[in-house]
Amino acid sequence: MSAPVPASKDDPGARNTGPGRRPIVVGVDPDRAHRMAPAWAADEASRRRLPLRLVHVEGVPTPGDRKEAVPPSWEGWNAALHEAGKQVLEEAAEFVTARHPELEVDTLLAEGDPVWTLCEQSRDASSLVLGSRHLSRRREVFGSASIALPVMARTHCPLVVVPEPEHITQDRPYYVVGVDGSERSAAAVDVAFEEAALRGAGLRALLVWEHGPLRVFDESGPQEESRRLLSEIVAGRQARYPEVDLRHELVAGHPVQVLTEASAHALGLVVGTRGRGGFAGMLLGSVSQGVLHHARCPVIAVPTRG
Repeated sequence: MSAPVPASKDDPGARNTGPGRRPIVVGVDPDRAHRMAPAWAADEASRRRLPLRLVHVEGVPTPGDRKEAVPPSWEGWNAALHEAGKQVLEEAAEFVTARHPELEVDTLLAEGDPVWTLCEQSRDASSLVLGSRHLSRRREVFGSASIALPVMARTHCPLVVVPEPEHITQDRPYYVVGVDGSERSAAAVDVAFEEAALRGAGLRALLVWEHGPLRVFDESGPQEESRRLLSEIVAGRQARYPEVDLRHELVAGHPVQVLTEASAHALGLVVGTRGRGGFAGMLLGSVSQGVLHHARCPVIAVPTRG
């Protein structure tokens, strides 16, 4: 088992490639009040015994980050950005190591486009974690910028978007996974079973039935086909994870609304990205985007492998 490779500011693609030691990568928000994403990532890294990488992309320092006036020169401005970024990472590292002293932690301070940096880091990460702040019904900011959606479109590993404030779950914990029969949906089911087994939680696998504009009188045939598909998708996984208490359900309604309501007290909501199955009501590409804006639990968006 190899030790984690230290990341550096000069190499935003620096990554740990040791077998079975792919780090959990988390984007660090400069706001000290928002620590749910690093907390979730640290808990997950500890649970899986994986390294944790804290990533911050240099941005404009806030007045609170400046200890003195920034000199009116490019060199002075760049130095101020770098110093503020270093402080953000140092404080985040102190936070996660206080939470889990045994963690292997390294940091990456990068310059440039945060989406590109995070997607490069995702190439050899086990998962990529970002924070989410719901500011209003119309506007949502992920971390220090609106980056979750473009990262979701390009990530090479599962993307976890963790909301602020802390999410409250039920006493009997469970995950929710959206199913539509596509390859990406199958990848999401795999991740959902793994997470549920790791946490000792149950799993609700939902296939959402959405009526078309021309509703037919007898829908028993298509509904039975949907139930068969749902049972087939979860059957093999259930055999591999017999300890997971599974409920699979066919639910009528709009996919985003149904999944959001089902996840109200869940440990997490798992969806595939950019997938489309044989049923018109379950376009997981748009669904995954929709639940990012509405879910109040962590959302795990899973791209197709390979």
